Amino acid sequence: MRLRLALITAAFALGATACGTNASSPADVSSPASTDPLDRFGPSPIVPDGPLDPSVAADLDRVFDSIPTGIDTDALARLGGSSDARVAWLLSDILRFIRPGTNESETTVRAWEAVTGTAADGDGSDWGNTTDHLIAWDTPAPPGYVEWKRQLFELVEPGWIPFFEDVEADIDWRLVSWGGVLIDDRPVDRTDVGCPQGCIPALNDPALTDAEGGDWYADDAIVFGLEVDGEAVAFPKNIMEVHEMVNMTVAGRRIGMPYCTLCGSAQAYFTDEIAEGVDLGEHHTYELRTSGLLTRSNKVMYELHTQSVLDTFTGRAVSGPLRELGVELQAVTVRTATWGDWKQAHPDTGIVAKDGGIGRSYAPDPLGGRDDNGPIFPIGDVDARLPVQEPIVGVITPGGPAAFRVGALEAALADTGDTISFGGVTIATDGAGYTATGLDGQPLAAHQAFWFAWSQFHPDTALWDGGG
Repeated sequence: MRLRLALITAAFALGATACGTNASSPADVSSPASTDPLDRFGPSPIVPDGPLDPSVAADLDRVFDSIPTGIDTDALARLGGSSDARVAWLLSDILRFIRPGTNESETTVRAWEAVTGTAADGDGSDWGNTTDHLIAWDTPAPPGYVEWKRQLFELVEPGWIPFFEDVEADIDWRLVSWGGVLIDDRPVDRTDVGCPQGCIPALNDPALTDAEGGDWYADDAIVFGLEVDGEAVAFPKNIMEVHEMVNMTVAGRRIGMPYCTLCGSAQAYFTDEIAEGVDLGEHHTYELRTSGLLTRSNKVMYELHTQSVLDTFTGRAVSGPLRELGVELQAVTVRTATWGDWKQAHPDTGIVAKDGGIGRSYAPDPLGGRDDNGPIFPIGDVDARLPVQEPIVGVITPGGPAAFRVGALEAALADTGDTISFGGVTIATDGAGYTATGLDGQPLAAHQAFWFAWSQFHPDTALWDGGG
């Protein structure tokens, strides 16, 4: 039974409906560069070293022990006088779950401002503004941070308990926040019943139609297309915005396909290559799901059978049994294109059926433009080479990550016979999204994403911006 905090507000919740031409001259190479946090966030506070003062730790215990019934505001106020900026992370975590404008909220904000020496006001929520500052400053977390944080998060969703139990998890818990929904932990054989507890429900083995059967979908609407051993499948964006995860078989291979609406990124991984020593019980493939958690506005996905968190952008296991075994899923190229362009380039394609095969209806724009005006969750400071939501095509090469600005690719590859070469990668198009190959001519996995998401996971990425 999930315990609902009396202080949680629905105002924060974000429900399920609501990631050739040769240009290889040195001039094309851009060095990593970030915005100066001082420009936007001001100077970072002085942070002490060593253990917390015992009185501070005792007040943190009082605050977090009191959350289910009503926060101890006296202890909160004393935390504000502690002069230890590290506790600001826990104060921001609390702000994520309490109603703005309440005495508890205002006391938490005042405590945050006192320990950081910075005003929390801004254009967004107190939680968003305070967290943005801490990310940009890279403020250290206090000793014992994860245990207090887990106490709060496990009240909201007991399904997250396994994620916190791995003390060796390769997760920066400072950056983990609640996405407004709960975990999708439905049994594999119950994925057709929706998600009454309030999760983002994965779509398993959706029904497909041929291209002609996809005439319900507008030619200028976006699909995410993939091709495995000559079999092409298109995933309509409006369906992916509702489910954000698909598990299915394509050309005899099992595929897991997460879509992070917040970071404009659809990706795909083979989930039928099981590492030696992995215990999936009666199951034979990994099952990818949405956890309901975020890290810097990117979805946190997990594997259902092992309760292991995987990095959505890299496929690398970062907690649980899969982390212990060093599992990293093999990526598959996903191309972002219009449905008209995709079916012209791939006339034999399948497309997910209008009802997903589960008798459901999908609005043409389920999110109603929710993400059109910039990130709605904290991301801190962002690499300044491109605007935060500039679409790029990202590729991991033997020499490191590389990003190609989509607008520049569109201009350079207007003739689909052309290619772009940069950083040991050749980018080509058949008129429906982009593919990448390495120096040896072998395919490299590629996918489209917003710049802020790609650059935060790959801060040392090279950038091709059209040569100018």
